[in-house]
Amino acid sequence: MKKTLIALLLCVPLPTFAAKPEAVILDVQNMTCSMCTVTIRKALENTPGVIEAKVDYDHKTATVKYNTEKATPSTLVNAMTDAGFPSKLHRDVGK
Repeated sequence: MKKTLIALLLCVPLPTFAAKPEAVILDVQNMTCSMCTVTIRKALENTPGVIEAKVDYDHKTATVKYNTEKATPSTLVNAMTDAGFPSKLHRDVGK
């Protein structure tokens, strides 16, 4: 029984070995109404590696949490462009 338990535990991936999720903010173009946020969120959530997407209509941005092993910022920008919402990485004015 102990050997079986140990074998099972060795097969379970450890969170410490998983890629650390990162977040990025995208400036989104062509967002003309509050319903656009649904389309943008779904386009991002359907992108492999995306963990969470939040869209802010007032600021015309999307905050995306993603797995760095499955997605990159350019992957996210391309997904947005394909959905009809060209985007670029957000740059803070103070930096």
